[in-house]
Amino acid sequence: MVVDSADLKRKRKQDSEIQATVIQEADHPIRPGDIDREALKVLYRLRDAGFSGYLVGGGVRDLYLGKRPKDFDISTNARPGQLRRLFRNSRTIGRRFRLVQVFFHGNRIIEVSTLRSQSEYDIRDTKVLPTNNTFGTLEEDAFRRDLTINSLFYEIEHKTILDYVGGVDDLNDGIVRIVGDPEVRIIRDPVRMLRAVRHAARTGFSIDNRSWQAIVAHRNKLNLCPPSRIRDELLKDLVSGHSRAWADLCIQSGVFSTLFPFYASLLQDNGCGPELYSILDVIDRLHTDSGDGKIYLPEHMLMALLLFPWIERELDLLKREVKGGGYRILLGEIRAALEDVICSRFNIKRSVKEAITTLYVNMPGFQRYRKQKKQPSWLKKKSYFNDCVKSSALIEEARGGTVASSALF
Repeated sequence: MVVDSADLKRKRKQDSEIQATVIQEADHPIRPGDIDREALKVLYRLRDAGFSGYLVGGGVRDLYLGKRPKDFDISTNARPGQLRRLFRNSRTIGRRFRLVQVFFHGNRIIEVSTLRSQSEYDIRDTKVLPTNNTFGTLEEDAFRRDLTINSLFYEIEHKTILDYVGGVDDLNDGIVRIVGDPEVRIIRDPVRMLRAVRHAARTGFSIDNRSWQAIVAHRNKLNLCPPSRIRDELLKDLVSGHSRAWADLCIQSGVFSTLFPFYASLLQDNGCGPELYSILDVIDRLHTDSGDGKIYLPEHMLMALLLFPWIERELDLLKREVKGGGYRILLGEIRAALEDVICSRFNIKRSVKEAITTLYVNMPGFQRYRKQKKQPSWLKKKSYFNDCVKSSALIEEARGGTVASSALF
């Protein structure tokens, strides 16, 4: 669903006149006790050292919505060098924009960033490394972020939320909105449209009309993005527990056909749409049932499941005869098909491609054995046997069979 922008609400003043809307503690649901103690330690140490520290991004969004954040990220006016001196149990990562990771017991990591004036992808001359002038103010940091609902700051001293972009209104109204002019922001970094779709799918929010129209108009610009970035974003969506809703929005906007053009005709004639949705429902069940955010399926299995409706129709996979020379013939056809459609498009590693190929080439025989309630003895000796068991069980569930046992995962 798409809603119209509240343009009067969004009308920006001159930069020098913009003031944050301050939401007092009594008017929002976030309490210090909701924040991880490690994040609180970082915030209080920054304060005691004379710096400003803010809980930012998805942590504020999720706490406001009554959810438990996976991560508690912090922004501050302290520079990376100052942070390293303040937190001895830390390291600096990143080349363009440096982050400081603060380490705690139990493998807990809190990422701390210095407030920035612009996004990496809003810098026009990408050959020149940023200097200190990329550090910015709260206001600048808010406007360089992708979505209004991810552009809020929680300030620990007064327990207030600082809002420069109308993010609290959008949280209350259930709207996903790209910060600033969505046309300009998407052209500068097309991956922003994937993030808008992701958060709409995860929250059940609507994408505002201007952002939606920009996504539809510029969806083909995703082809200009580095394949590895697209792959990383895709994997996040597949393990989110909301991949079905994500795919639905991607199909409506045309983004899905841009990412997977080989699926376009199959979706148009409704040939594999229902099966694709069923597979995504199974993936969502698996990741939602975990409750702890654990990722049960590795990259090769996620990609194999996502592409199964297509490869099944392309090669008539499950009906193939794999005895004798049939195995080698099918193996070659699968490798060629994957190379043509996904390996270069998503920068899939050779090892992942081979793992996907192995799952597919063993599916016909494995499915026949499953119907006989047997398992091929020769396959049990293979290192990939368990992956074949899992993928076959999930395909069977998606096709209306027995629900795959959680014990498998």
